[in-house]
Amino acid sequence: MAIFAQTFDANAVEPSNYDVFPAGKYLSQIVASEMRPTKDGRGQYLFLELDILEGPFAGRKLFDRLNLVNDNPDTVDIATRTLSSICRATGQMQVKDSEQLHLIPLIADVRVRPPKGQYGESNSIRYLPRSAGASSAPAQRAPAAYASTPAPAAPPVQPAAPAAPASPIPGGLPWQRQA
Repeated sequence: MAIFAQTFDANAVEPSNYDVFPAGKYLSQIVASEMRPTKDGRGQYLFLELDILEGPFAGRKLFDRLNLVNDNPDTVDIATRTLSSICRATGQMQVKDSEQLHLIPLIADVRVRPPKGQYGESNSIRYLPRSAGASSAPAQRAPAAYASTPAPAAPPVQPAAPAAPASPIPGGLPWQRQA
């Protein structure tokens, strides 16, 4: 049980909206990232939080998970290829810390996956360089009101954060391994 310092009034706050995004290309940027353990505790995934920058979905969030440490090599291959796409989309070709990918506009090419088993529709994301989309123009399924606006200027690249402590994963995380 948790007692709040004051009464929370849900009438005063809009509820979270985690509806599936319509398929389309959205100008966005990564605003947070962290390595998290998988459910079984035997692997780790890079959790990404993205902000949509333009259009009627501006301010909404997209989330992605890159399963970088896993017993299944195919799963790791998919995740490392996605990470490579993100690096190329942001122009950060050698990354030691996921924060190097933050606050750099890129195009999130959002697709809708149909329901499967007990799960409903969901989104999958491909990452494209900003030049590949030029704007957040909608796809056919996106709302008609979704108008393209000039893209904001890219923020300056943030300096790299201090090196993280050594990984508990044998061999280190994929971006820490020597080629």
